[in-house]
Amino acid sequence: MSNQTSTTDFLLLEFSSVRELQIAQFIVFLSLYLATVAGNLLIISAVALDHRLHTPMYFFLTNLAVTDLGSVSVTVPKSMANSLMNSREISYVGCVTQVYLFLLFAGSDYALLTIMAHDRYVAICNPLRYEAIMNKAACIQMAASAWLSGLLYAVLHTSCTFAMKFCSNSVNQFFCELPQLLKISCSKLYLLENAFLVLSVTVAFGCFIFIVATYVKIFSTVLRMPASQGRQKAFSTCLPHLIVFSMLLFTGTLVYLRPIPHVSSHTNMSFAVIYSVVPPMMNPVIYSMRNKDIKVAMSKLLGLK
Repeated sequence: MSNQTSTTDFLLLEFSSVRELQIAQFIVFLSLYLATVAGNLLIISAVALDHRLHTPMYFFLTNLAVTDLGSVSVTVPKSMANSLMNSREISYVGCVTQVYLFLLFAGSDYALLTIMAHDRYVAICNPLRYEAIMNKAACIQMAASAWLSGLLYAVLHTSCTFAMKFCSNSVNQFFCELPQLLKISCSKLYLLENAFLVLSVTVAFGCFIFIVATYVKIFSTVLRMPASQGRQKAFSTCLPHLIVFSMLLFTGTLVYLRPIPHVSSHTNMSFAVIYSVVPPMMNPVIYSMRNKDIKVAMSKLLGLK
């Protein structure tokens, strides 16, 4: 379409036009969604009910579980509803809400992972001052700053994106994804939004460099520990965080910094599932897999020995 249009709703990309495959997609997404919700609610409940887990590390982990719950709840239920009802539509307000909330939770998630790296650094490299540095007030301020940064990030991108006119209402994704909305823009404001994206990527890689430098210091300290038990405990709390952060960073990069200019719709959709659905589902598994305290708290919560 060459002319600008006043969009009242958007059409999302469907997984398939075959009814049986739509039902299969609904079942798969429902299974992934329930697994994600159950895993993250278990993390939140275990930390809340076990007083031994009332420490800065698990406080930030709880916040991380909340962002994971939020981000997956913003995108997956609408896609499931569309598959079930054989529809592609999402209202303009619904699309704005999806973009805003997804960016809010994604931005807060990234900030929280950066803060958690700092928490592990203080705990391992400066243990004698840990309680003084990571006191309750400091933790609340750090968590609040993470949520505030996510809020500002979401407001900046959402307001700029939907100030634009769109040449089409067909979004080449199963949810209102920012890069796909920019592709259907016919306003020069997309240049400003691209500048904001470059700024966001710069900040994200600044956080990445900070985390890498932090873990270099952490691992050099851990390797100098005389007791193997101390090294094992340090690795059990650090490795899950590093895995989660790497998974979020590299899957997000696949979508926002992909060097391939033309890819198929199904490839786009696969990338989106990898970075928007898989990390929130895997985070509880990764954090509980090597963490004895979390496993014990979950076992007590579920009434298992």
